[in-house]
Amino acid sequence: MPSRDTNLPARPDSWKWVVCGLLLLASAINYMDRQTLANASVRITKEFRLDQAQYGQIEAVFAYSFAAGSLVFGWLSDRVSVRWLYAFILAAWSAVGFATSFAHDHGDLLHCRMLLGFFEAGHWPCGIRTTRALLSERDRSLGNGVLQSGTSVGAIVTPLVMNALMTPETGSWRLPFQVVGAAGVLWLVLWFGLLRDADLRPPASAVPAVGAGTETPSLWRIVFSRRMLVVFAMIACINTTWQILRAWLPKILQEGRGYPESQALYFNSAWFAATDVGCLGAGLLAVWLVKRGWTVHGSRVLVFALCGAACAACALVPLLGRGWMLLALLLLAGAGALGVFPIYHAFTQDLSAEHQGKITGIAGVAGWVVPAQAQKLFGALADRLGSFDRGIVLASGLPLLAALILWLFWNPRPKPIPR
Repeated sequence: MPSRDTNLPARPDSWKWVVCGLLLLASAINYMDRQTLANASVRITKEFRLDQAQYGQIEAVFAYSFAAGSLVFGWLSDRVSVRWLYAFILAAWSAVGFATSFAHDHGDLLHCRMLLGFFEAGHWPCGIRTTRALLSERDRSLGNGVLQSGTSVGAIVTPLVMNALMTPETGSWRLPFQVVGAAGVLWLVLWFGLLRDADLRPPASAVPAVGAGTETPSLWRIVFSRRMLVVFAMIACINTTWQILRAWLPKILQEGRGYPESQALYFNSAWFAATDVGCLGAGLLAVWLVKRGWTVHGSRVLVFALCGAACAACALVPLLGRGWMLLALLLLAGAGALGVFPIYHAFTQDLSAEHQGKITGIAGVAGWVVPAQAQKLFGALADRLGSFDRGIVLASGLPLLAALILWLFWNPRPKPIPR
C-alpha cells in the first residue's frame, strides 16, 4: 500500500497484513489481561468468599466501564493520532492488569476491573479505525477477522500460563496477573517500529457510505439512521452471548459439570482455539463468497446467519451431562459466537470513514450496557436455580436473533467493489 506522504518511501502491499498481524497481537494481549480473572475465578471467589451474584457484579462493572471507555476513546480516535492513542491505551490496561495481582477483597477487584474495562475499550475504536484505513471494502471482513481472532489467541494462551504458574498454594493466582500484565511492552516496540502517523490518515478519496451526493453526513444523522439502529441491536445481542460464555465457561465446567481445574483450563484453551477458527473462517468465507459472485452484503449476511446458528446449538447444553458431546457442542457454539464479530465490524465500517471511531464507540455502549445487566442476571439466576443451564439457553439464541434483524432491516445499497 503506498504511503500517503510523498516524501516517504512507498509501503509494500504485504505491509498492511503485517500490521493486521500486529493488531491480532494487541487483541491477544487485551484478552490475556481480561481472561486472567475468568481462569482464576473459582480460586478467587473461594478465597474472597464471593457468591455467583458478586462475581457477576465484578463482570458487570467491567462491562459498564467498557461502555464508558468506548465513548471516550471512540471520540478521541477520530481526533488524535491513533498511533499514539493506541500505545497509551495498551500501556494503561497492561498496568491495571498487573495491579490486579495486589487485590485483597471484593472492592479491590471491582476497582481494578472498572479501570481495566475503561482502558481496554479503546482497543476496538483504534483497531477498527486502523483496518478501515488500510484495507479495501472487500478485504475488511478478513482483516477484521485477523484483528478479532487475536482475542482467541490470547485466551488460548492464558489458561496455559495460568495452569503453569498457579500452584496449590493460596494466592498463587497473583503471579500470572503480573506476568500477563507485563506482556504489552513488546507490542509497543513493534507498533512504533512498523507505523508512521501518516499511515493511518483516512485517504483523501474516501467517500462516506451514508448520505446523498458528496456531502459528508453528520455524526447524528448516522447515529439515528436505520442502519445504526441495526448495529445497536446486533452488538447488544452478539456481545451478550460472547461475554457470558467467555466469563463463565470455567465456572460452568468446574462448578456446573464437576471437571477438575486443570481439565477445565485445558478445555478453555481448546474452546478459544475453536473460536479462533470460527473468527478467521468467517472472514475467509465472506471473501471467498464474493470471489464466487456473491454481493458483499449477501456474503456477510449468510456467514453471520451460519455463525448464529452454530451458537444457538448451545441451547442443547442442559440435555447433556459431562462428556465429549457436551464439550463438542461448546466448541461449535464458541466458533459461532466469535465468528459473527468480523462481519459485524465490516458493517460498521460501511457507515462512515470520518466518524469511524465514534461509531465504534457509540455502538460499544449498547454492546456493553446490555451484557452488564446480563452478567448480573446470569449470576443471580445461577444462585437461585443452582445451575448455569437456564442462563446458557437464554443467551445462546441471541446471535441468531441478530442475524434475523440484520436480514430484515439493513437495507443494502450495493456499490462496485474495488479490485
